[in-house]
Amino acid sequence: MGRRALLLLLLSFLAPWATIALRPALRALGSLHLPTNPTSLPAVAKNYSVLYFQQKALAAGQLHICIIQLNHYKTPLVDHFGFNTVKTFNQRYLVADKYWKKNGGSILFYTGNEGDIIWFCNNTGFMWDVAEELKAMLVFAEHRYYGESLPFGDNSFKDSRHLNFLTSEQALADFAELIKHLKRTIPGAENQPVIAIGGSYGGMLAAWFRMKYPHMVVGALAASAPIWQFEDLVPCGVFMKIVTTDFRKSGPHCSESIRRSWDAINRLSNTGSGLQWLTGALHLCSPLTSQDIQHLKDWISETWVNLAMVDYPYASNFLQPLPAWPIKVVCQYLKNPNVSDSLLLQNIFQALNVYYNYSGQVKCLNISETATSSLGTLGWSYQACTEVVMPFCTNGVDDMFEPHSWNLKELSDDCFQQWGVRPRPSWITTMYGGKNISSHTNIVFSNGELDPWSGGGVTKDITDTLVAVTISEGAHHLDLRTKNALDPTSVLLARSLEVRHMKNWIRDFYDSAGKQH
Repeated sequence: MGRRALLLLLLSFLAPWATIALRPALRALGSLHLPTNPTSLPAVAKNYSVLYFQQKALAAGQLHICIIQLNHYKTPLVDHFGFNTVKTFNQRYLVADKYWKKNGGSILFYTGNEGDIIWFCNNTGFMWDVAEELKAMLVFAEHRYYGESLPFGDNSFKDSRHLNFLTSEQALADFAELIKHLKRTIPGAENQPVIAIGGSYGGMLAAWFRMKYPHMVVGALAASAPIWQFEDLVPCGVFMKIVTTDFRKSGPHCSESIRRSWDAINRLSNTGSGLQWLTGALHLCSPLTSQDIQHLKDWISETWVNLAMVDYPYASNFLQPLPAWPIKVVCQYLKNPNVSDSLLLQNIFQALNVYYNYSGQVKCLNISETATSSLGTLGWSYQACTEVVMPFCTNGVDDMFEPHSWNLKELSDDCFQQWGVRPRPSWITTMYGGKNISSHTNIVFSNGELDPWSGGGVTKDITDTLVAVTISEGAHHLDLRTKNALDPTSVLLARSLEVRHMKNWIRDFYDSAGKQH
Protein backbone atom coordinates (compact mmCIF):
# COMPACT_ATOMS: atom_id res chain seq x y z
CA MET A 1 0.00 0.00 0.00
CA GLY A 2 2.73 2.48 0.91
CA ARG A 3 2.32 6.07 2.07
CA ARG A 4 0.50 7.08 -1.09
CA ALA A 5 -2.07 4.35 -0.61
CA LEU A 6 -2.83 5.44 2.92
CA LEU A 7 -3.19 9.00 1.70
CA LEU A 8 -5.62 7.84 -0.95
CA LEU A 9 -7.50 5.98 1.72
CA LEU A 10 -7.80 9.06 3.86
CA LEU A 11 -9.04 11.15 0.97
CA SER A 12 -11.44 8.51 -0.14
CA PHE A 13 -13.45 8.45 3.03
CA LEU A 14 -14.27 11.85 2.25
CA ALA A 15 -16.20 9.71 1.86
CA PRO A 16 -17.71 8.52 3.83
CA TRP A 17 -17.73 7.81 2.72
CA ALA A 18 -11.23 6.68 2.18
CA THR A 19 -7.70 8.39 1.11
CA ILE A 20 -4.89 11.30 2.72
CA ALA A 21 -1.20 12.13 2.03
CA LEU A 22 1.39 11.99 4.73
CA ARG A 23 3.80 10.63 2.30
CA PRO A 24 2.13 10.02 -1.03
CA ALA A 25 0.59 6.92 0.50
CA LEU A 26 -1.73 8.86 2.71
CA ARG A 27 -3.39 10.48 -0.25
CA ALA A 28 -6.31 8.14 0.19
CA LEU A 29 -7.41 8.69 3.74
CA GLY A 30 -11.03 9.19 4.15
CA SER A 31 -13.89 8.00 2.02
CA LEU A 32 -17.18 8.09 3.58
CA HIS A 33 -19.66 5.43 4.54
CA LEU A 34 -22.74 2.08 5.99
CA PRO A 35 -25.90 0.61 7.78
CA THR A 36 -26.34 -0.26 11.40
CA ASN A 37 -25.62 -3.34 13.46
CA PRO A 38 -26.54 -6.35 11.34
CA THR A 39 -27.67 -8.17 14.47
CA SER A 40 -30.20 -5.47 15.34
CA LEU A 41 -32.11 -5.59 12.08
CA PRO A 42 -33.80 -8.45 10.29
CA ALA A 43 -32.20 -9.18 6.97
CA VAL A 44 -34.14 -7.89 4.00
CA ALA A 45 -33.28 -9.10 0.52
CA LYS A 46 -32.77 -6.50 -2.17
CA ASN A 47 -35.21 -7.46 -4.90
CA TYR A 48 -34.35 -6.17 -8.33
CA SER A 49 -36.46 -5.84 -11.45
CA VAL A 50 -35.81 -3.84 -14.58
CA LEU A 51 -36.86 -0.48 -13.12
CA TYR A 52 -37.09 -0.94 -9.37
CA PHE A 53 -34.73 -1.70 -6.53
CA GLN A 54 -36.00 -2.72 -3.10
CA GLN A 55 -33.78 -1.62 -0.24
CA LYS A 56 -33.96 -1.20 3.50
CA ALA A 57 -33.24 2.08 5.19
CA LEU A 58 -30.71 1.45 7.87
CA ALA A 59 -31.82 2.06 11.39
CA ALA A 60 -31.31 0.02 14.53
CA GLY A 61 -34.68 -1.16 15.72
CA GLN A 62 -36.43 0.43 12.78
CA LEU A 63 -37.11 -0.93 9.33
CA HIS A 64 -38.06 0.94 6.19
CA ILE A 65 -38.72 -0.67 2.84
CA CYS A 66 -37.81 1.74 0.08
CA ILE A 67 -39.00 1.44 -3.48
CA ILE A 68 -36.53 3.24 -5.67
CA GLN A 69 -36.92 3.86 -9.36
CA LEU A 70 -33.66 3.35 -11.22
CA ASN A 71 -33.21 5.51 -14.28
CA HIS A 72 -30.56 6.07 -16.90
CA TYR A 73 -30.61 9.02 -19.25
CA LYS A 74 -28.27 9.59 -22.13
CA THR A 75 -28.02 13.34 -21.79
CA PRO A 76 -24.75 14.14 -20.00
CA LEU A 77 -21.87 14.89 -22.26
CA VAL A 78 -18.51 13.35 -21.47
CA ASP A 79 -17.09 16.86 -21.82
CA HIS A 80 -19.41 19.73 -20.91
CA PHE A 81 -16.78 22.38 -21.54
CA GLY A 82 -15.56 21.52 -25.03
CA PHE A 83 -17.35 21.76 -28.36
CA ASN A 84 -15.58 19.26 -30.56
CA THR A 85 -17.35 16.17 -29.25
CA VAL A 86 -20.93 15.19 -28.57
CA LYS A 87 -20.14 11.86 -26.90
CA THR A 88 -22.59 11.04 -24.13
CA PHE A 89 -22.79 8.36 -21.43
CA ASN A 90 -25.42 6.81 -19.20
CA GLN A 91 -25.54 8.41 -15.75
CA ARG A 92 -27.38 6.43 -13.14
CA TYR A 93 -29.66 8.08 -10.64
CA LEU A 94 -32.27 6.96 -8.14
CA VAL A 95 -35.68 8.51 -7.55
CA ALA A 96 -38.08 7.99 -4.64
CA ASP A 97 -41.33 9.95 -4.63
CA LYS A 98 -43.50 8.30 -1.96
CA TYR A 99 -43.99 11.56 -0.05
CA TRP A 100 -43.56 14.00 -2.92
CA LYS A 101 -46.30 16.53 -3.42
CA LYS A 102 -46.68 18.40 -6.70
CA ASN A 103 -48.23 21.32 -4.84
CA GLY A 104 -45.81 22.94 -2.42
CA GLY A 105 -43.31 20.10 -2.57
CA SER A 106 -39.55 20.07 -2.99
CA ILE A 107 -36.73 18.01 -4.47
CA LEU A 108 -33.85 16.83 -2.29
CA PHE A 109 -30.92 16.14 -4.60
CA TYR A 110 -28.03 14.04 -3.30
CA THR A 111 -24.77 15.01 -5.00
CA GLY A 112 -23.16 11.60 -5.34
CA ASN A 113 -19.57 11.08 -4.38
CA GLU A 114 -16.82 8.52 -4.85
CA GLY A 115 -18.73 5.26 -5.01
CA ASP A 116 -21.83 3.31 -5.94
CA ILE A 117 -24.88 5.56 -5.60
CA ILE A 118 -27.06 2.79 -4.16
CA TRP A 119 -24.67 2.50 -1.23
CA PHE A 120 -24.85 6.23 -0.56
CA CYS A 121 -28.63 6.15 -0.94
CA ASN A 122 -28.87 3.42 1.69
CA ASN A 123 -26.59 5.33 4.05
CA THR A 124 -28.27 8.72 3.86
CA GLY A 125 -31.28 7.95 6.01
CA PHE A 126 -31.73 11.61 6.94
CA MET A 127 -33.20 12.31 3.51
CA TRP A 128 -35.69 9.46 3.89
CA ASP A 129 -36.57 10.63 7.40
CA VAL A 130 -37.42 14.21 6.35
CA ALA A 131 -39.03 13.44 2.98
CA GLU A 132 -42.60 13.49 4.32
CA GLU A 133 -42.12 16.67 6.31
CA LEU A 134 -40.68 18.48 3.28
CA LYS A 135 -43.09 16.85 0.79
CA ALA A 136 -39.95 15.89 -1.04
CA MET A 137 -38.95 13.83 -4.01
CA LEU A 138 -35.58 12.20 -3.32
CA VAL A 139 -33.01 12.06 -6.10
CA PHE A 140 -29.62 10.38 -5.72
CA ALA A 141 -27.27 11.17 -8.60
CA GLU A 142 -24.27 8.98 -9.26
CA HIS A 143 -20.91 10.67 -9.79
CA ARG A 144 -19.29 10.07 -13.17
CA TYR A 145 -16.62 7.33 -13.16
CA TYR A 146 -18.18 5.63 -10.12
CA GLY A 147 -20.68 2.82 -9.77
CA GLU A 148 -22.25 2.20 -13.16
CA SER A 149 -21.81 5.74 -14.52
CA LEU A 150 -18.70 5.04 -16.58
CA PRO A 151 -18.18 7.43 -19.52
CA PHE A 152 -16.02 4.96 -21.44
CA GLY A 153 -17.36 1.71 -20.04
CA ASP A 154 -14.62 -0.78 -19.21
CA ASN A 155 -12.03 1.59 -20.69
CA SER A 156 -12.87 4.44 -18.32
CA PHE A 157 -9.76 3.84 -16.20
CA LYS A 158 -7.52 2.71 -19.04
CA ASP A 159 -5.26 5.78 -19.01
CA SER A 160 -5.19 9.51 -18.24
CA ARG A 161 -6.70 10.30 -21.64
CA HIS A 162 -9.86 8.43 -20.70
CA LEU A 163 -9.76 9.80 -17.15
CA ASN A 164 -9.31 13.39 -18.29
CA PHE A 165 -13.00 14.12 -17.74
CA LEU A 166 -13.03 12.98 -14.11
CA THR A 167 -13.25 16.33 -12.34
CA SER A 168 -15.55 17.95 -9.83
CA GLU A 169 -16.48 20.59 -12.42
CA GLN A 170 -17.67 17.98 -14.90
CA ALA A 171 -19.60 16.19 -12.13
CA LEU A 172 -21.37 19.41 -11.13
CA ALA A 173 -22.31 20.01 -14.74
CA ASP A 174 -23.74 16.46 -14.85
CA PHE A 175 -25.90 17.29 -11.83
CA ALA A 176 -27.11 20.51 -13.45
CA GLU A 177 -28.07 18.70 -16.65
CA LEU A 178 -29.83 15.98 -14.66
CA ILE A 179 -31.93 18.52 -12.74
CA LYS A 180 -32.93 20.15 -16.03
CA HIS A 181 -33.88 16.70 -17.34
CA LEU A 182 -35.99 15.93 -14.25
CA LYS A 183 -37.84 19.22 -14.41
CA ARG A 184 -38.43 18.76 -18.11
CA THR A 185 -39.74 15.21 -17.91
CA ILE A 186 -41.53 14.83 -14.53
CA PRO A 187 -44.93 16.54 -14.46
CA GLY A 188 -45.12 18.87 -11.48
CA ALA A 189 -41.36 19.11 -10.92
CA GLU A 190 -40.65 22.07 -13.16
CA ASN A 191 -41.47 24.80 -10.68
CA GLN A 192 -40.24 23.18 -7.50
CA PRO A 193 -37.24 24.16 -5.35
CA VAL A 194 -34.23 21.85 -5.34
CA ILE A 195 -31.91 21.46 -2.35
CA ALA A 196 -28.48 19.88 -2.75
CA ILE A 197 -27.42 17.46 0.00
CA GLY A 198 -24.18 15.56 0.37
CA GLY A 199 -21.67 14.19 2.85
CA SER A 200 -17.88 14.24 2.80
CA TYR A 201 -16.75 14.70 -0.83
CA GLY A 202 -20.45 14.70 -1.68
CA GLY A 203 -20.87 17.51 0.86
CA MET A 204 -18.11 19.45 -0.85
CA LEU A 205 -19.94 18.95 -4.13
CA ALA A 206 -23.23 20.09 -2.58
CA ALA A 207 -21.62 23.32 -1.36
CA TRP A 208 -19.80 23.90 -4.65
CA PHE A 209 -23.00 23.17 -6.58
CA ARG A 210 -24.82 25.93 -4.72
CA MET A 211 -21.86 28.25 -5.33
CA LYS A 212 -21.58 27.53 -9.05
CA TYR A 213 -25.24 26.86 -9.91
CA PRO A 214 -27.32 29.01 -7.53
CA HIS A 215 -30.11 29.14 -10.11
CA MET A 216 -30.41 25.34 -9.96
CA VAL A 217 -30.59 24.80 -6.19
CA VAL A 218 -32.06 27.10 -3.56
CA GLY A 219 -29.64 25.89 -0.89
CA ALA A 220 -27.25 23.15 0.15
CA LEU A 221 -26.56 20.98 3.17
CA ALA A 222 -22.85 20.17 3.15
CA ALA A 223 -22.20 17.58 5.86
CA SER A 224 -18.62 16.83 6.93
CA ALA A 225 -17.37 18.71 3.88
CA PRO A 226 -13.67 19.65 4.22
CA ILE A 227 -13.74 22.40 1.60
CA TRP A 228 -10.76 24.09 3.30
CA GLN A 229 -8.45 21.06 3.44
CA PHE A 230 -6.43 22.56 0.59
CA GLU A 231 -3.12 24.39 0.24
CA ASP A 232 -2.41 26.17 3.54
CA LEU A 233 -5.98 27.08 4.44
CA VAL A 234 -5.71 24.87 7.53
CA PRO A 235 -2.61 23.30 9.16
CA CYS A 236 -1.62 20.07 7.44
CA GLY A 237 -1.50 18.26 10.80
CA VAL A 238 -5.03 19.09 11.97
CA PHE A 239 -6.62 15.89 10.63
CA MET A 240 -4.36 13.44 12.47
CA LYS A 241 -4.40 15.61 15.57
CA ILE A 242 -8.20 15.20 15.79
CA VAL A 243 -7.85 11.43 15.29
CA THR A 244 -5.40 11.38 18.19
CA THR A 245 -7.71 13.47 20.38
CA ASP A 246 -10.53 10.99 19.77
CA PHE A 247 -8.36 8.14 21.05
CA ARG A 248 -6.90 10.10 23.94
CA LYS A 249 -10.37 11.00 25.22
CA SER A 250 -11.71 7.47 24.76
CA GLY A 251 -9.39 5.69 27.18
CA PRO A 252 -6.44 6.28 29.52
CA HIS A 253 -3.08 5.94 27.73
CA CYS A 254 -4.81 4.77 24.54
CA SER A 255 -3.16 7.20 22.15
CA GLU A 256 0.19 6.75 23.91
CA SER A 257 0.01 2.98 23.40
CA ILE A 258 -0.51 3.54 19.69
CA ARG A 259 2.30 6.09 19.54
CA ARG A 260 4.71 3.58 21.11
CA SER A 261 3.59 0.74 18.86
CA TRP A 262 5.45 2.05 15.81
CA ASP A 263 8.90 1.65 17.36
CA ALA A 264 7.85 -1.73 18.71
CA ILE A 265 6.97 -2.83 15.17
CA ASN A 266 10.28 -1.48 13.88
CA ARG A 267 12.25 -3.38 16.50
CA LEU A 268 10.38 -6.65 16.09
CA SER A 269 10.65 -6.55 12.31
CA ASN A 270 14.44 -6.35 12.32
CA THR A 271 14.84 -10.11 12.18
CA GLY A 272 13.28 -12.98 10.26
CA SER A 273 12.00 -14.53 13.46
CA GLY A 274 10.50 -11.17 14.47
CA LEU A 275 8.67 -10.91 11.16
CA GLN A 276 7.33 -14.42 11.63
CA TRP A 277 6.22 -13.59 15.15
CA LEU A 278 4.48 -10.39 13.98
CA THR A 279 2.63 -12.31 11.28
CA GLY A 280 1.29 -14.71 13.88
CA ALA A 281 0.62 -12.18 16.61
CA LEU A 282 -1.40 -9.97 14.29
CA HIS A 283 -3.12 -12.99 12.70
CA LEU A 284 -2.21 -11.80 9.21
CA CYS A 285 -3.33 -13.71 6.14
CA SER A 286 0.09 -13.50 4.45
CA PRO A 287 3.62 -13.75 5.87
CA LEU A 288 5.35 -10.42 6.40
CA THR A 289 8.59 -9.53 4.69
CA SER A 290 10.83 -6.59 5.53
CA GLN A 291 9.40 -4.79 2.49
CA ASP A 292 5.90 -5.03 4.00
CA ILE A 293 6.54 -3.10 7.19
CA GLN A 294 5.69 0.37 5.93
CA HIS A 295 2.61 -1.10 4.30
CA LEU A 296 1.69 -2.73 7.61
CA LYS A 297 2.06 0.52 9.53
CA ASP A 298 0.05 2.43 6.94
CA TRP A 299 -2.70 -0.17 7.19
CA ILE A 300 -2.77 0.13 10.97
CA SER A 301 -2.78 3.93 10.74
CA GLU A 302 -5.66 3.85 8.32
CA THR A 303 -7.58 1.62 10.72
CA TRP A 304 -7.28 4.20 13.50
CA VAL A 305 -8.38 6.91 11.07
CA ASN A 306 -11.40 4.92 9.92
CA LEU A 307 -12.41 4.28 13.52
CA ALA A 308 -12.33 8.02 14.20
CA MET A 309 -14.58 8.68 11.22
CA VAL A 310 -17.16 6.06 12.21
CA ASP A 311 -17.10 6.51 15.98
CA TYR A 312 -20.88 6.39 16.12
CA PRO A 313 -22.97 6.14 19.32
CA TYR A 314 -24.65 2.93 18.18
CA ALA A 315 -23.57 -0.27 16.48
CA SER A 316 -23.06 0.23 12.74
CA ASN A 317 -21.53 -1.35 9.69
CA PHE A 318 -20.71 1.69 7.59
CA LEU A 319 -17.18 0.54 6.75
CA GLN A 320 -17.09 -2.58 8.87
CA PRO A 321 -19.51 -4.11 11.41
CA LEU A 322 -18.68 -2.23 14.62
CA PRO A 323 -20.00 -1.81 18.16
CA ALA A 324 -21.32 1.44 19.59
CA TRP A 325 -18.57 3.96 20.35
CA PRO A 326 -15.96 1.63 18.80
CA ILE A 327 -12.94 3.68 19.86
CA LYS A 328 -13.89 3.18 23.52
CA VAL A 329 -14.03 -0.56 22.87
CA VAL A 330 -10.66 -0.47 21.10
CA CYS A 331 -9.07 1.53 23.90
CA GLN A 332 -9.99 -1.11 26.47
CA TYR A 333 -7.08 -3.10 25.03
CA LEU A 334 -4.64 -0.18 24.99
CA LYS A 335 -4.52 0.94 28.60
CA ASN A 336 -0.85 0.25 29.32
CA PRO A 337 1.86 1.56 26.99
CA ASN A 338 4.62 0.55 29.42
CA VAL A 339 4.81 -3.12 28.52
CA SER A 340 7.11 -5.24 26.41
CA ASP A 341 7.05 -4.89 22.63
CA SER A 342 5.46 -8.30 22.23
CA LEU A 343 2.68 -7.63 24.73
CA LEU A 344 2.04 -4.18 23.26
CA LEU A 345 1.64 -5.68 19.77
CA GLN A 346 -0.64 -8.40 21.09
CA ASN A 347 -2.79 -5.63 22.55
CA ILE A 348 -2.68 -3.82 19.20
CA PHE A 349 -4.01 -6.98 17.56
CA GLN A 350 -6.93 -7.10 19.99
CA ALA A 351 -7.69 -3.49 19.12
CA LEU A 352 -7.45 -4.12 15.38
CA ASN A 353 -9.67 -7.15 15.78
CA VAL A 354 -12.50 -4.93 17.01
CA TYR A 355 -12.50 -3.17 13.65
CA TYR A 356 -11.86 -6.13 11.37
CA ASN A 357 -13.55 -8.99 13.21
CA TYR A 358 -16.29 -7.68 15.47
CA SER A 359 -18.64 -10.13 13.76
CA GLY A 360 -16.31 -13.02 14.62
CA GLN A 361 -16.40 -14.29 11.04
CA VAL A 362 -12.85 -13.36 9.99
CA LYS A 363 -10.13 -16.01 10.19
CA CYS A 364 -7.19 -13.71 9.42
CA LEU A 365 -6.49 -10.04 8.80
CA ASN A 366 -5.68 -8.84 5.29
CA ILE A 367 -3.50 -5.73 5.27
CA SER A 368 -4.74 -4.86 1.78
CA GLU A 369 -8.32 -4.34 2.96
CA THR A 370 -9.70 -1.67 5.24
CA ALA A 371 -13.19 -0.69 4.13
CA THR A 372 -16.12 -1.40 1.88
CA SER A 373 -15.63 -2.18 -1.80
CA SER A 374 -18.53 0.15 -2.63
CA LEU A 375 -16.08 3.04 -2.78
CA GLY A 376 -14.29 3.64 -6.07
CA THR A 377 -10.60 3.55 -5.23
CA LEU A 378 -9.32 3.84 -8.81
CA GLY A 379 -11.28 6.96 -9.60
CA TRP A 380 -10.45 8.53 -6.28
CA SER A 381 -6.77 7.77 -6.75
CA TYR A 382 -6.86 9.78 -9.96
CA GLN A 383 -8.79 12.67 -8.41
CA ALA A 384 -6.31 12.83 -5.54
CA CYS A 385 -3.55 13.05 -8.16
CA THR A 386 -5.13 15.93 -10.03
CA GLU A 387 -7.35 18.48 -8.28
CA VAL A 388 -8.30 17.00 -4.87
CA VAL A 389 -4.86 17.61 -3.40
CA MET A 390 -5.13 17.75 0.37
CA PRO A 391 -1.97 18.31 2.43
CA PHE A 392 -1.56 16.03 5.44
CA CYS A 393 1.32 15.69 7.88
CA THR A 394 2.18 14.28 11.29
CA ASN A 395 4.89 15.11 13.82
CA GLY A 396 4.55 12.32 16.41
CA VAL A 397 4.17 14.91 19.19
CA ASP A 398 0.77 16.50 18.68
CA ASP A 399 -0.46 13.22 17.24
CA MET A 400 0.04 9.49 17.81
CA PHE A 401 1.56 8.71 14.42
CA GLU A 402 5.08 8.45 13.05
CA PRO A 403 6.38 11.82 11.82
CA HIS A 404 5.82 12.50 8.14
CA SER A 405 6.02 15.86 6.44
CA TRP A 406 3.83 16.94 3.56
CA ASN A 407 5.84 16.28 0.40
CA LEU A 408 4.18 17.58 -2.74
CA LYS A 409 7.08 16.61 -5.00
CA GLU A 410 6.98 13.00 -3.85
CA LEU A 411 3.24 12.93 -4.37
CA SER A 412 3.61 14.49 -7.81
CA ASP A 413 6.25 11.99 -8.89
CA ASP A 414 4.17 9.10 -7.61
CA CYS A 415 1.09 10.36 -9.46
CA PHE A 416 3.05 10.78 -12.65
CA GLN A 417 4.33 7.26 -12.36
CA GLN A 418 0.85 5.82 -11.88
CA TRP A 419 -1.31 8.03 -14.08
CA GLY A 420 1.00 10.18 -16.18
CA VAL A 421 -0.41 13.33 -14.56
CA ARG A 422 0.80 15.81 -11.97
CA PRO A 423 -1.40 17.45 -9.31
CA ARG A 424 -2.56 21.05 -9.38
CA PRO A 425 -2.71 21.87 -5.66
CA SER A 426 -4.09 25.40 -6.18
CA TRP A 427 -6.86 24.60 -8.60
CA ILE A 428 -9.65 23.84 -6.12
CA THR A 429 -9.15 27.14 -4.29
CA THR A 430 -8.98 28.97 -7.63
CA MET A 431 -12.16 27.30 -8.82
CA TYR A 432 -14.25 27.49 -5.64
CA GLY A 433 -12.77 30.40 -3.72
CA GLY A 434 -11.05 28.86 -0.71
CA LYS A 435 -12.08 30.93 2.29
CA ASN A 436 -13.34 33.80 0.14
CA ILE A 437 -16.93 32.55 -0.14
CA SER A 438 -18.90 35.21 1.74
CA SER A 439 -20.66 36.31 -1.46
CA HIS A 440 -22.54 33.00 -1.58
CA THR A 441 -25.75 32.22 0.29
CA ASN A 442 -27.90 29.41 1.70
CA ILE A 443 -25.35 26.76 2.63
CA VAL A 444 -25.38 24.86 5.91
CA PHE A 445 -22.02 23.32 6.82
CA SER A 446 -22.36 20.61 9.45
CA ASN A 447 -19.41 19.02 11.21
CA GLY A 448 -18.95 16.57 14.05
CA GLU A 449 -16.24 17.40 16.55
CA LEU A 450 -15.14 13.74 16.57
CA ASP A 451 -14.70 13.72 12.80
CA PRO A 452 -11.10 14.35 11.70
CA TRP A 453 -12.40 15.96 8.51
CA SER A 454 -13.92 18.75 10.61
CA GLY A 455 -10.44 20.27 10.75
CA GLY A 456 -10.81 21.23 7.09
CA GLY A 457 -14.47 22.17 7.35
CA VAL A 458 -16.42 25.36 7.99
CA THR A 459 -17.04 25.34 11.73
CA LYS A 460 -18.07 28.96 12.31
CA ASP A 461 -20.80 31.03 10.68
CA ILE A 462 -19.49 33.12 7.80
CA THR A 463 -22.68 35.10 7.19
CA ASP A 464 -26.32 34.80 8.23
CA THR A 465 -26.89 32.41 5.33
CA LEU A 466 -23.55 30.56 5.34
CA VAL A 467 -24.11 28.74 8.58
CA ALA A 468 -22.02 26.27 10.57
CA VAL A 469 -23.69 23.54 12.62
CA THR A 470 -21.47 21.73 15.11
CA ILE A 471 -22.24 18.29 16.51
CA SER A 472 -20.24 17.80 19.68
CA GLU A 473 -20.67 14.00 19.78
CA GLY A 474 -20.68 13.54 16.01
CA ALA A 475 -18.32 11.54 13.82
CA HIS A 476 -18.32 11.61 10.02
CA HIS A 477 -21.66 13.05 8.77
CA LEU A 478 -23.60 11.46 11.62
CA ASP A 479 -26.43 13.88 10.86
CA LEU A 480 -27.01 12.29 7.44
CA ARG A 481 -27.54 8.85 8.92
CA THR A 482 -30.98 7.46 9.75
CA LYS A 483 -32.39 8.62 13.08
CA ASN A 484 -31.61 6.26 15.92
CA ALA A 485 -32.81 5.94 19.50
CA LEU A 486 -29.20 6.32 20.65
CA ASP A 487 -28.58 9.57 18.77
CA PRO A 488 -27.02 12.18 21.06
CA THR A 489 -28.87 15.41 21.68
CA SER A 490 -26.31 17.35 19.63
CA VAL A 491 -27.22 15.53 16.41
CA LEU A 492 -30.95 15.85 17.08
CA LEU A 493 -30.49 19.60 17.43
CA ALA A 494 -28.33 19.70 14.30
CA ARG A 495 -30.94 17.94 12.18
CA SER A 496 -33.62 20.23 13.56
CA LEU A 497 -31.60 23.28 12.52
CA GLU A 498 -30.89 21.80 9.10
CA VAL A 499 -34.57 21.14 8.45
CA ARG A 500 -35.46 24.63 9.63
CA HIS A 501 -33.05 26.17 7.14
CA MET A 502 -34.39 23.97 4.34
CA LYS A 503 -37.97 24.96 5.16
CA ASN A 504 -36.93 28.61 5.01
CA TRP A 505 -35.31 28.11 1.60
CA ILE A 506 -38.43 26.36 0.31
CA ARG A 507 -40.72 29.06 1.72
CA ASP A 508 -38.59 31.85 0.25
CA PHE A 509 -38.68 30.11 -3.13
CA TYR A 510 -42.45 29.91 -3.18
CA ASP A 511 -42.84 33.44 -1.80
CA SER A 512 -40.62 34.73 -4.58
CA ALA A 513 -42.49 32.71 -7.20
CA GLY A 514 -45.80 34.08 -5.90
CA LYS A 515 -44.60 37.67 -6.15
CA GLN A 516 -43.45 37.10 -9.72
CA HIS A 517 -46.95 35.99 -10.64
